[in-house]
Amino acid sequence: MNGFFDIPSDLQHSYGGLIAVHMQEALFPVLAGLLLALPVGLLCVHYGWLYAPLLWTSTVLYAIPSIAFFVVLIDYTGLTQLTVMIPLCLYSLVVLVPAVVDGVRSVSEETNAAAAAMGIGLARRYFQVQLPIAVPAIMAGLRVATASSISLVSVGALIGNQGGLGNLLTTAQLYGRPRLAVTSVVTTAVLAIVIDALLVLLRRVLTPWQPPSGRAAGRSADVAARTPEGVS
Repeated sequence: MNGFFDIPSDLQHSYGGLIAVHMQEALFPVLAGLLLALPVGLLCVHYGWLYAPLLWTSTVLYAIPSIAFFVVLIDYTGLTQLTVMIPLCLYSLVVLVPAVVDGVRSVSEETNAAAAAMGIGLARRYFQVQLPIAVPAIMAGLRVATASSISLVSVGALIGNQGGLGNLLTTAQLYGRPRLAVTSVVTTAVLAIVIDALLVLLRRVLTPWQPPSGRAAGRSADVAARTPEGVS
């Protein structure tokens, strides 16, 4: 097993250190993207004409290869983690802004009218009424953005060993040690699965009124079986 976890000293990190760097570079951009997507999503809901150009702009940015972003940013941020995290933050907006907008738009007009009738202002209504109802849609987008960010961090290995676990890929090629590449790929996949599971758990904690999908399907089947149409 030493061949898989014997990290060369020129990476300046242990195996655990590479995992910590990888998660830092992956999760901070998604968190920043979420904090940006929440007010942007609110603006898009209330000013519908903004949504199309903002979505088009974010999609165009997503189409730009990360390497091209790195080349542009290096002159300003150097060979640092920030150079990796800025493009990842922009990429996350492509998923998170539509998730926020769709989630808020899913709130019924009756709910919004009832909140307005109770004297709840626009800002309070957004945070206390609309966002809690939109949590399932937002969490779905957050899961996609997080998994994408965890995988894309590895590209940072091309700019001065700023790719977390992705650094093992270039090192494996440099020293002819394919086991390090296996370690990088498998660990990255495991991290993505673990974080996704934690996000699913967080969604269930934030939306206790929603039963798990399997249980909901079972209840729907029971209800269908008890209706006159379901009784033979």
